[in-house]
Amino acid sequence: MAGDEKKPSGPDLTQGFPSADLADGAMLTGHVGDDEVLVARQGGKIFALGAHCTHYHGPLVDGLLVGNTVRCPWHHAHFSLQTGEALAAPALSPLTCWQVEETGGKIFVKTKRAQPAPRKDTAASGQFVIVGGGAAGFAAAEMLRRHGFAGSITMLSHDDAAPVDRPNLSKDYLAGSAPEDWVPLRGDDWYAENKIDLKLKTEVTALDAKAKELTLGGGGKIKFDKLLLATGAEPVKLDIPGADQKHVHTLRSFADCRGIIAQAKDAKRAVVIGASFIGLETAAALRARDIEVHVVAPEKRPLERVFGPQLGDFIRALHEEHGVKFQLENSVTAIDGKRVTFKAGGTLDADLVIIGVGVRPRLTLAGKAGLATDKGVSVNEFMETSTPGIYAAGDIARWPDAISGERIRVEHWVVAERQGQVAALNMMGIRTPFRSAPFFWSQHYDVPINYVGHAEKWDAIDIDGDVMKRDCVVRYKLGGRVMAVASIYRDKESLEAGVEMERQAGKTGATG
Repeated sequence: MAGDEKKPSGPDLTQGFPSADLADGAMLTGHVGDDEVLVARQGGKIFALGAHCTHYHGPLVDGLLVGNTVRCPWHHAHFSLQTGEALAAPALSPLTCWQVEETGGKIFVKTKRAQPAPRKDTAASGQFVIVGGGAAGFAAAEMLRRHGFAGSITMLSHDDAAPVDRPNLSKDYLAGSAPEDWVPLRGDDWYAENKIDLKLKTEVTALDAKAKELTLGGGGKIKFDKLLLATGAEPVKLDIPGADQKHVHTLRSFADCRGIIAQAKDAKRAVVIGASFIGLETAAALRARDIEVHVVAPEKRPLERVFGPQLGDFIRALHEEHGVKFQLENSVTAIDGKRVTFKAGGTLDADLVIIGVGVRPRLTLAGKAGLATDKGVSVNEFMETSTPGIYAAGDIARWPDAISGERIRVEHWVVAERQGQVAALNMMGIRTPFRSAPFFWSQHYDVPINYVGHAEKWDAIDIDGDVMKRDCVVRYKLGGRVMAVASIYRDKESLEAGVEMERQAGKTGATG
């Protein structure tokens, strides 16, 4: 009810506040009517914008001002201070902006500014095709239209649902704390309104790079002028007896998640095979549904390969605190009916089995077409493959990372979205290198872990704070250089680490 709604906090900004309260490089929040507003002074100019990130409502006042942007503390989205535009994913929608006036030693926030007119940044036209309906594909289509691309856009997706917020599938939605209408990235009408031809349940079986033509599973063909391959990854299947039963699931798609939820309603015990991010987030979500959960994995510690022993021990202790039972240095050899058999001996009955042992990139289409591959589709810093006019982004792309100096491929949601955005810009002729610091977050109960950078190996781990007290920054170093940073409840330091990595790579950080 309206009377129960939370009132906006902070001062009434229409009444003004002392200019001295806002130093250069500082931010504060207040309200204009029922709207919470962020006021920032940067480079001598004053800006007023919506106070919360348009992704998951993160409080921007706890974030960071970098050049002409404000960055969200939770998941590192970038917004333009001048226009409110969401310059870098995971946020896609802009912030509202307000007019500001400084007079008589006070700052006043006035009326809302009109939304900017549709952009016309490109004269590019023609037929652009995107293969893939995940993070990279959707972000590319959205960016094309945002920048005024007037040609045709066709998205070919093998999924049976329009692009969804995949991180939610193993987190809040699976746990039952997020409604289904939060899951789609955009409503079905958005695609028609933006003249994006989204074809679901569509397999692309062949790519003729020379003829610029795709062959579809039903035998049809589609021509293109520019092509983005964003085919993503698929869950690794286990080659063990019983893995094809109806109560045995992987988790990748909206349909996968719905299937797990349907069976979770009557389940009393679940076995999660694999202590991956998907496996452990699924374990946490199922515990929220009061299901007994056992995690089986061959490692000595969960996620040690990514986070090291200290965070690995913390993650195990956190899950055990919430009732998860671990069988580590073990594996599953068979699923006979609802009885799971372990390599180390013994069995366990389970109503639900989730396989979360990793994913592999879908490279067949690119490989058969003769595009250069190297444990991924090889692209340059502009996300273009070895064939001009064909781009790749997301889980399949291996790119020259300016931060590490290595060619890398990562399977992070935010990276896929940002690569899709950069690929779209380059497809339109807006020359833009991809130089963002890789970022992901993982949620375990009420504990978020942020990770920025990319460390496939390290020779030292420096810890600032206390991991077990859920207050730390963990730096992964190689040859004295910080390659990656993980953090728990140290959001600003995580942001600062990413900015420093980008600066070292020659990025000013001013435009996202």
